[in-house]
Amino acid sequence: MDIQLSKDLGKYQTGIFKALTEKKNEVEATGKKLFNMFVGTPDFEVFPHIQKAISEACMNPDNFKYSLVDHPDLLKAVVAYYKKRYGVDLDTTEITSVNGSQEGLSHIGMALCDQGDYVLIPNPGYPAFEVSALFSKGTPYYYDLLEEHHYLPQLDSIPEEVLQHAKYMIVSYPYNPVCATAPAEFYDEVIAFAKKHNIIIVHDNAYSDILYDGVYGGSFLEHEGAKEVGVEFFSLSKSFNLTGARISFVVGNKKIVDGLKLIRSQYDFGMFLPLQYGAIAALTGPLDPVKEQCKKYEARRDALYNGLNDIGWPVEKCQGTMFSWARIPAKYSSSQQFCMDLVEKAGVLCTPGSAFGSNGEGYVRFALVLPPEEIRKMCAAIKESGILE
Repeated sequence: MDIQLSKDLGKYQTGIFKALTEKKNEVEATGKKLFNMFVGTPDFEVFPHIQKAISEACMNPDNFKYSLVDHPDLLKAVVAYYKKRYGVDLDTTEITSVNGSQEGLSHIGMALCDQGDYVLIPNPGYPAFEVSALFSKGTPYYYDLLEEHHYLPQLDSIPEEVLQHAKYMIVSYPYNPVCATAPAEFYDEVIAFAKKHNIIIVHDNAYSDILYDGVYGGSFLEHEGAKEVGVEFFSLSKSFNLTGARISFVVGNKKIVDGLKLIRSQYDFGMFLPLQYGAIAALTGPLDPVKEQCKKYEARRDALYNGLNDIGWPVEKCQGTMFSWARIPAKYSSSQQFCMDLVEKAGVLCTPGSAFGSNGEGYVRFALVLPPEEIRKMCAAIKESGILE
C-alpha cells in the first residue's frame, strides 16, 4: 500500500532542533562536559503547596474522570488572581483553560479565521504563532521586529491590502526569543490599531513574572478597550515551574473565549482535575516565591551578560523572560552553523535565532536554566575553545 500523508506536513519543520539534538548526543558520547541552555524548561522545583494540592487530589478516585469543564473554584481563582496581580476585573465566563499556551495558540485560529484571512505574526516569532495561522488555513503575514526599533512592531508599515483582510494579530511581551519588553503606551496604540482595522489581538503573556531591573510586568487587559478587541494567554508554566503540567488560560473577550471553548470541545474532555487543583493552589497561594525566583533568574542573566562581555562577546542585557538573546560573532553568517560549532568546540548548546524566523538570523538564544556558577564556567569554556578568535 502506498500511504500518502498530507502535503501540509511539509509546512512543519523540526530540522534545526533535530540536528542540534543529534550534535548534543554526539558530544555527550565523548564524555565532554555539556552546558545545555537549549530548551526553556525551568530547573527550579515546583513549590511545595502546589505539589501537595496535586498529590492529594490524585488520591481521590473521582478526580480521574473526565472533567469536561473548568472547576468553578478554578475559574474563581483566576478571577481573584487577575484582580490581585493586575487589577483587572474578569467574569468567570471570560476564562477558559487550555492545555498549555502552545496548544491554545495553535488552535485559536480555528475559532477566528476563515481560509484566506491574514494572520499577523511577529518575525522573529515563537513557532506556535506560525502554526496558529497554518492550522486555521489562514495566510501568515510576518511583521518585522528589529533591534533598531527595540523589537516593537512598526504598525504603519503593514500594507493596507493586508490590513483589509487581517483577522487577528499575535503580540507578546515580555517577548521570547528576543527578551524585549513593551512600554505601556504600546498597548494603547495596539488597541487603537485593532479598533481602526477591525483586527483581533491575541496577547501571549507567559513571562510577566520574569522581568528585571525593577520593571513592572503587567497584562494587556489592564489597558482600556483591551477586552473589546482581544484575549490574553496566561500560563503557569514559567512562573510556577509547571511546564510539563500544561496549565494555561485564555482570558478576555467572551465571544473569542466561547469560540475557543467550542473548538476545544471537539477534541478535548477538559483539564485533568488534579492539575486543576494544583492551579488553584498556585493562583491562590503566596506570590513571594515567584518574586524570589525572578531574582534568581536575574542573577543568571547578569552572570551571562557579564561573562560573555568579559570574554569579548559583546551582548545586550536582556529585559525579561527566562532567556537571553545574543548577536553571533561577526565572522559567522549562519546562526545554525555557529551553534553547531559552539556545542562541538565548547560543549555549549543554545538555539539558533534562525529557528524563529528570518529576522532571527544572526542571533542565538540562551535559556537561563543553569545556576550562575555554571554559567561562569560555560563562559570560560567558550573563551578556552577559541571560537571567538
